[in-house]
Amino acid sequence: MAANTIEHNRSRFNFEGVEAIWLFGYGSLIYKVDFPFLEKRPATIHGWARRFWQGSHDHRGTPEAPGRVVTLVEQPGVACKGMAYRVSPNVFEYLDVREKNGYLRFRTPMTFEDGSHAEGLVYIATEDNEAFLGHAPEPDIAAQIAGSAGPSGPNSEYLLRLADSLRQLDADCPHTFAIEACIRGSSVSG
Repeated sequence: MAANTIEHNRSRFNFEGVEAIWLFGYGSLIYKVDFPFLEKRPATIHGWARRFWQGSHDHRGTPEAPGRVVTLVEQPGVACKGMAYRVSPNVFEYLDVREKNGYLRFRTPMTFEDGSHAEGLVYIATEDNEAFLGHAPEPDIAAQIAGSAGPSGPNSEYLLRLADSLRQLDADCPHTFAIEACIRGSSVSG
């Protein structure tokens, strides 16, 4: 699948008659909320793990030196905490462009902190997209992040802001925190 997923996403869902829908954010959508929303609530999705396995050629890296950003990978028994936003469907005109580098919209059940549930959409970069980098040892991921920057800034800024945001949500993400420890432990942070 091509890395640019804008048109593919626009053909995946029909929002006719839909006034609002939930969107689950687990990466930069937690802290970089540059879109209008009607409501936001911490939420969790189950069976998915946050991983720095997606290449960023357009935001936190370049085609020659891609950064690494998070995607979700299936992992039974795991919970991924993030932020859910109730948005108007027209917000996806913007978000499909922002998340165009290999991310597709999928439906997902979400659980809110009060125990209530809702269905929403989530952007996931699957392993069949051209920008997918896959598993690597966390120190190697940290080194790649430390050396990458793109139009949206240093890749290390993405990692550190995400780690801080996860702590504010009281979310446990050993993968993110291990990479953060490598970055903070080195003298190079992008």
